[in-house]
Amino acid sequence: MTVGDRRRQPSLAQLRAFAAVAEHLHFRDAAGALGMSQPALSGALSALEETLGVTLVERTTRRVLLTPAGEQLAARAKSVLTDIGALMEEADALRAPFTGVLRLGVIPTVAPYLLPTVLRLVHDRYPRLDLQVHEEHTASLLDGLSAGRLDLLLLAVPLGVAGVTELPLFEEDFVLVTPPGHRLGGRCGIPRTVLRELNLLLLDEGHCLRDQALDICREAGSAGVAATTTAAGLSTLVQLVAGGLGVTLLPRTAVEVETSRADRLLTAHFADPAPKRRIALAMRTGTARATEYGQLATALRGAMRDLPVHTVED
Repeated sequence: MTVGDRRRQPSLAQLRAFAAVAEHLHFRDAAGALGMSQPALSGALSALEETLGVTLVERTTRRVLLTPAGEQLAARAKSVLTDIGALMEEADALRAPFTGVLRLGVIPTVAPYLLPTVLRLVHDRYPRLDLQVHEEHTASLLDGLSAGRLDLLLLAVPLGVAGVTELPLFEEDFVLVTPPGHRLGGRCGIPRTVLRELNLLLLDEGHCLRDQALDICREAGSAGVAATTTAAGLSTLVQLVAGGLGVTLLPRTAVEVETSRADRLLTAHFADPAPKRRIALAMRTGTARATEYGQLATALRGAMRDLPVHTVED
């Protein structure tokens, strides 16, 4: 055994602490992300610096900066942690399918309407699977998938992201929701061009549903939407419609839940082909659990046939 072989090795806890500090450049935020105390985080980072024999961060009273050595080794630490995550994932897949932890990320405009179906399926068919759900916006979910924080995503596609494989589940129409007495309320077969003349209410920036609504408006020939009023969620959006501030677009799976929250809301359906969105599972390309996730997608398509959607085969 050489002298180099006898050197103390960094621990995974130390590498995780360094990677979190490198990402957040803030001890409190890094500690919060790891679910540990700031003193424990600082101690792990100091131990790593001692083990490696280099200073990784500059600590000041106002901020944290990476040293040149820290900048170079941060990418290596992240790569090591990613490889360890892949090793554990492959071991889980080899042990038995549909067992262990599955960290599922879901966008807010899907979670309330599809999770009951997902949770029921997992409970009935995969009782040994430890499903952990994280509701976040698309950008955050993709970051989590890439970093190994999440295993599988349930969201609107296409994503067009390298290294991510999509498993399509279904397509659903968008429905126009109007206040009581609106001239379009209750109608079917309305043309998309009516969107040119309507005050369309939107979700806040960061929601993919906002971008989809804007795309639909552009396809209808609308120059743009004056977003003087926005909402953080679909429930608030529907309440704004009920209050007479405008109309909005809801995915078909959300209509029954959301319109029941306000009295006398009306819906209108577009002429074919109606504007729609596609929902899919997304996984890291080449993941060891690809076969398992493909089987889950097939099971979900079957479970969702009773929903107001059009299932899509892979």
